[in-house]
Amino acid sequence: MNLEQRIDLLVELGKYCLSSDPGWETAKRRAHAENGWFIPEFIDDAIRQIATGFLQKDKLTNWAAAYGIPATNAHPKNIGLIMAGNIPLVGFHDFLSIFIAGHRQTIKASAKDQALIRQLVDQLASYDDRVASLVQFADRLNGAQAYIATGSNNSARYFDYYFGKYPHIIRRNRTSVAVLTGRETPEELTLLADDVYQYFGLGCRNVTKIHVPENYDFVPLLAAFRKYDYLADLARYKHNYDYQLTILILNKRFYMSNESILLTENASPFSPISVLNYEYYRPGSDPAAALVGNPDIQCVVGQAPIPFGKAQRPELTDYADGVDTMAFLSSL
Repeated sequence: MNLEQRIDLLVELGKYCLSSDPGWETAKRRAHAENGWFIPEFIDDAIRQIATGFLQKDKLTNWAAAYGIPATNAHPKNIGLIMAGNIPLVGFHDFLSIFIAGHRQTIKASAKDQALIRQLVDQLASYDDRVASLVQFADRLNGAQAYIATGSNNSARYFDYYFGKYPHIIRRNRTSVAVLTGRETPEELTLLADDVYQYFGLGCRNVTKIHVPENYDFVPLLAAFRKYDYLADLARYKHNYDYQLTILILNKRFYMSNESILLTENASPFSPISVLNYEYYRPGSDPAAALVGNPDIQCVVGQAPIPFGKAQRPELTDYADGVDTMAFLSSL
């Protein structure tokens, strides 16, 4: 299967993603049943981003051309791929990169996110049965020649131990932050709400902390965040909110809330579900510059470089952890 054929298959898959095919709808329902955090709205958001942001012929063609991907990979490797399960189809970009590069892959899907990726691979195979020789699923990744693994800081230590002697990309916990100036429009604050609330803040590109100028007025921000008040009606989310609220009260910590999120001053970029940390900065200082190179930070959202509302709208070249996956695969 040559590069052009693989791209054409992926374009067809993008159309399938946006369809109401009965098998696809069943897979989405199964994904929600297997993982309560995968609510239908967020499943559809993730799928729409993949279909429109990734699976377009011009984007795929230009992406492959930028790396000089040959028409046929004369020396394909078998890549062991360990996918995370924090948000729907979070491992799709890795799958896509390996497929475009012309390598084979053996996937260990997360127990929290199996239904969607398996359905998409099955659909690809229905277009061309050669896909079955390029993509396989397994519980153990024995015999792979290179590895891409995404997990927690704890699991990364195990990945290092088992895969360290092979070419590899191993990803750890990351999160994203936003820098506000106090001059944001109501529309920008509403877009920031998407960056904060989408996928319940569980993605590495979700904003879990904001940097605000001293004497910042939080009232417009909390008002804009009411866009997601309905999440408070979800028992799983409300349980986390109530628990975190109790902790703040017992510890006599100052907090602000609009009843769907808790804002508290905290230096950590990581925050629990239903909590958004904030930190003040002095006028004239540039907190964004201080965040460059921080290994815990995936994205810095604000006026630049990533506009509000775009944190969970990556391009094909927005690689997790800043590690160029396609360059890695091309070098094997």
